[in-house]
Amino acid sequence: MKKKDFVTLMMGVVGGILFALGMCMALLPEWNAMTQWGVAGAVGLAALLAMLLVRRKMDGKPAIAFSGQTIAATLFGVFSTIVFGVGMCMTMVWNIMIPGIAVGIIGIVLLLCLIPVCKGLK
Repeated sequence: MKKKDFVTLMMGVVGGILFALGMCMALLPEWNAMTQWGVAGAVGLAALLAMLLVRRKMDGKPAIAFSGQTIAATLFGVFSTIVFGVGMCMTMVWNIMIPGIAVGIIGIVLLLCLIPVCKGLK
């Protein structure tokens, strides 16, 4: 394993766990710990963003390369994730099963469409 892959793995695991735990625990009203877990989620998000910058630096690339394709792919990814999340909320929170499953599947398909958008077809 290359050094840059190991660093990316470690920073990704730590950042991902902090972000996921922070966001999940902050949404539990019974615990009344929105602020504490919100901070943990923000630290996890900062670690993930730092991982992106460190990885690009280790690859010898500029920190962030903005282009129209990058911005469009990011917006499409955000939209796809929101559609997927709405489908999950429909099934688990609002108890609307069949339409929620359909919306969730549409979100999954949209997320899968990100692969050819980012990598291209060969």
